[in-house]
Amino acid sequence: MKRGMAIAGLIVVTAIWGGGFVASDIALNSLTPMQIMAIRFLLGAVLMSLISVREFRNINIKEIGAGVLMGIALFAAFALQIIGLQYTTPSKNAFLTALNVVMVPFIAFLVLRKRIGWRGVLGACLSVVGVAVLSLNGNMTLGLGDALSLLCAVGFAFQIFFTGLFVQRYRATILNCVQMVTAFVLSVVVMVAMGQVHLTPTTDGWWSVLYLGVVSTTICYLLQTACQQYVDETKAAIILSMESVFGTLFSILLLGEVVTPRMIVGCAIILVAVVISNLAASSEDEQPADTPVPEPSGEVSGRLPV
Repeated sequence: MKRGMAIAGLIVVTAIWGGGFVASDIALNSLTPMQIMAIRFLLGAVLMSLISVREFRNINIKEIGAGVLMGIALFAAFALQIIGLQYTTPSKNAFLTALNVVMVPFIAFLVLRKRIGWRGVLGACLSVVGVAVLSLNGNMTLGLGDALSLLCAVGFAFQIFFTGLFVQRYRATILNCVQMVTAFVLSVVVMVAMGQVHLTPTTDGWWSVLYLGVVSTTICYLLQTACQQYVDETKAAIILSMESVFGTLFSILLLGEVVTPRMIVGCAIILVAVVISNLAASSEDEQPADTPVPEPSGEVSGRLPV
């Protein structure tokens, strides 16, 4: 796959994920957050197992460890996102989630010692301003839904980072399969612990969860993992940030969400922050230090992806 095709694939992923905000909002009318996650990741785990069944015979503990880390980050991100969606609007949830793009370079700095250029610092500052305009109430407090959406951005940032790191070493199908199984198991454990085992979904709820499980989860994460073999994790993050634009667009068109001037200003600032923080930096800024990073098994590998 050429780089151009990989970028196009990531754009397709963002459009589908944008529709996922609307599907999640509809599903929440008849299902709890953990029920939605358990069903969507069950579908993802089953479909990914069927896709990668021929590769199971060569699976190793390193691939499993990498997939588990991706799955934990994915579960945390989606749990915080869908719970936060109960207390805020789909468009605000989408734009606050997009802040994961600003976080990815900082994670790369902490783990891989990649330098953060001035664009990254400026982007981070602008993102804080954008979040303040978009989400702070009159008494300068952050709503529960907005706070959870911000925390979910941290989870997605780690998921994108882990994907970019591990896909250079291991098979995309195996990584995705283990990731989905991990997220499914965690979702079921929390769902049972909360006593939410009785399902009463509507027809719209079933269709929404089917979209989330088959299209937004299985197809999108398989495509994302494959495409990130050819696109740097930071550049992939800026492309994936367009999910917020599609999420807002679908919320307006399908849910009739009202757009306010404050929402427009806040979203615009966040978009500018996302773009600035991920503009092509100089080769000096992008060059990581020669510090080896341990794999999930505790061993040290060779050259890391840039």
